[in-house]
Amino acid sequence: MTEPRGVTPLTAAFKRWDGNQDLPLPAYATAGAAGFDFRAAVPAGETLSIEPGARALVPTGFAVALPIGYEMQIRPRSGLAAKNGVSIVNAPGTVDCDYRGEISVCLINLGAETFHVRRGDRIAQGIIAAAPQWTLIEADELDDTVRGAGGYGSTGV
Repeated sequence: MTEPRGVTPLTAAFKRWDGNQDLPLPAYATAGAAGFDFRAAVPAGETLSIEPGARALVPTGFAVALPIGYEMQIRPRSGLAAKNGVSIVNAPGTVDCDYRGEISVCLINLGAETFHVRRGDRIAQGIIAAAPQWTLIEADELDDTVRGAGGYGSTGV
């Protein structure tokens, strides 16, 4: 597999979907930010309302080409979670390096009031991370550890 055109490690190429020229490219808000913001590409002049307990798939207006061996994680924005109870259903979502469709975010409203999404609202953050494909094998036995098969809550917390 070869790298997508114009993409090298530490470069992600974003393609703007038609009708979204007014939306800014995903960008880091500060020099120390780990994640960059995605904005809602709901139609201009419209509002997407998410009732308490409901979810909605919100388009971002962009597709991405990532270097081979990397993924983009789509994570909730802490401000939306703290202020409105809005998160991402499958957090973190994964965008694979070979996906070229529009990036959408599945928001869920865990708050008590209807949440309104307008065009250009910051709805999620993206983080690009290494995601090598490992060799997967079957084993008859696994090595022993102190924890063993202890599951949820087995470490005392």
